[in-house]
Amino acid sequence: MVRVKRGSVARNRRKKVLKFAKGYKGAHSRLFRTANQQVMKALVYSYVGRKRRKRDFKRLWICRVNAAARSQGLTYSKLKSLLKKSSINLNLKMLSQLALLDKQSFSTIVSEVKSI
Repeated sequence: MVRVKRGSVARNRRKKVLKFAKGYKGAHSRLFRTANQQVMKALVYSYVGRKRRKRDFKRLWICRVNAAARSQGLTYSKLKSLLKKSSINLNLKMLSQLALLDKQSFSTIVSEVKSI
């Protein structure tokens, strides 16, 4: 059987992994095996993190809208149902931005919805 020498291919692969692992602590940035494991784990975390970020922002927006709605005498769910009944189509992100940055217009929207 002929022996296959993979000098440059293997070296390039290892260099790529070690370059990716720059900034990791200790052996995780220096030794190929541990660095490879860390890099694979980091890639998994980054994928999961992108999905998780959407969840986290939605929770934050709901908290903001709920806090602003409670100061107006409503709960978040009641406000959402009243908005739906009055056919005001504001998405959650925009509603939370209004609640945070423009309290006057948010209270105008709430009073408009309450009167219907």
